[in-house]
Amino acid sequence: MASEADAGTSTAPGIDTGTGTRTNTTGPNTDTDTDAEMNTALDTALFTAWIEETARTVAAEKDWLTALDAAIGDADHGANLDRGLTAVATALAAGEPGTPGPLLVLVGNTLIRKVGGASGPLYGTAFREAGKALGDTPEVSVAQLHAALEAGLAGIRKLGSAAEGDKTMVDALAPAVRALEQAVQDGKDPAEAIGAAAEAARVGAEATIPMQARKGRASYLGPRSVGHEDPGAASTALILSALHTVTAR
Repeated sequence: MASEADAGTSTAPGIDTGTGTRTNTTGPNTDTDTDAEMNTALDTALFTAWIEETARTVAAEKDWLTALDAAIGDADHGANLDRGLTAVATALAAGEPGTPGPLLVLVGNTLIRKVGGASGPLYGTAFREAGKALGDTPEVSVAQLHAALEAGLAGIRKLGSAAEGDKTMVDALAPAVRALEQAVQDGKDPAEAIGAAAEAARVGAEATIPMQARKGRASYLGPRSVGHEDPGAASTALILSALHTVTAR
């Protein structure tokens, strides 16, 4: 896995305590009405809102993500991802696909074309493979969403040859996929299920801090990569938090 999915320092975005640690802002919104959650349609409008919310979140946190990457990477993760999502917004404004699958494929293809470093190919592959898994279905069930994220994870693993414990974005996405699968088995509504996945991603991202990187630029630093949160894992947690935000509205 390349450096965009590797190192950094600090924890998930929220309130800066002055020590580089931030309070958790990911996880289920306890103020959300349960009936509204039960009736949430995972349709094209929601997926579009997800990408828009992701773009806003990354724009707000790009300096933090870049600071994470500066510790043992190329110091460009936040800026690169922000640029790519700006290009995605332009592409969607030019003509939004009619169903979620093609929308995610468009997102993925745009990120691959517009984002430098490793984050473009990695995130682009994830979104594109997720979109392909959804096909042309107009509304997505939580089970279908799980299958799509699982396909995205498989694409990342294949491209980056990374496994859990390597200190990459896989360390956030893999537990999120498992949490979503468990939520499907437990019959949770969409907001609860996606909230569980977002929380698992946040915890997974934070768990990269004590790891020694085994992939990408950060791996060249050996033990010096310990003590820094992987920026790719951190941005993965942001993306899934954005999905939960729009689902729980």
